[in-house]
Amino acid sequence: MSEHVTALPEATRDAAPEAPAVIAAARRRRDTLDKIKAIVLGAGFPLLFVVFWHFAVAYTKTKLIPSPHDVGVMMWDFTFGGIYDDAFSATILTHIWMSVTRVYGGFFLAAVIGIPLGLMIGRMKMLRQLLDPTISLLRPIPVTAWLPLSMIFFGLGPKAAVFLVFLGAFYPILLNTIFGVRSVDARLFEAASMLGCTGSAMFREVVFPAALPSIFNGLRVAHGFAWILIVVGEMTGVPTGLGSVIMDGRTLSRTDLVITGMIVIGVMGFITDRIIVMISNRVLSWSPQHHG
Repeated sequence: MSEHVTALPEATRDAAPEAPAVIAAARRRRDTLDKIKAIVLGAGFPLLFVVFWHFAVAYTKTKLIPSPHDVGVMMWDFTFGGIYDDAFSATILTHIWMSVTRVYGGFFLAAVIGIPLGLMIGRMKMLRQLLDPTISLLRPIPVTAWLPLSMIFFGLGPKAAVFLVFLGAFYPILLNTIFGVRSVDARLFEAASMLGCTGSAMFREVVFPAALPSIFNGLRVAHGFAWILIVVGEMTGVPTGLGSVIMDGRTLSRTDLVITGMIVIGVMGFITDRIIVMISNRVLSWSPQHHG
């Protein structure tokens, strides 16, 4: 009996160090399964949509909408060439590069202007009273309404496209930054002031970090608008770019080329959005409210 009593604590002591390792392994397995499930679900719906698209075209026998196979052939030629050997064959990298320069030219310009201005408007009541009516007046104007003026201001070419992307990205960044600053607990500013934090140090040490989660939300929304508006921006007479490809496809009644351009824009927007999410997760790892 005494032997069993003395053996029990030893078994317990032997098993104790193994418990955290078992729990950690179970958590890793669960995380892996969750990632696999997310990938399967995320890829499943597009595949079902392609199947539905294929049978819908085959059933209706329409000539207006190409089949997934036709779009795949166009995508191959657009990427590698060797099928149609026309002006669009093997030109995908050229068009992607030109669109990327315009998208991020406008996006980064919007961020450089919108974030500091949003921090100041959110923090300074007088500046907010001065600019808020004008911002509220200009914000509802569709970016497409600026298209004629952009061509007057900048002429036909890439500058007009960058300007339109800038307009579309500017307001989400500005408004989310203002919201982030306005949402900060006033007691945080009071505590910082009591510790001698004033002026530019207040913006650098308190305002900007506290508003950062909202700023990243604005950047992500603005980034999506930037890719949406590149098609409108490249209606301004530019010869290259994914939006230009879509417009050329419409003019030439090549629906397969239009859909190919749409798919490439979607893929590029998705990849770059994931990059922003990864940066956000890294920068905001301290925030308990943030979830990538």
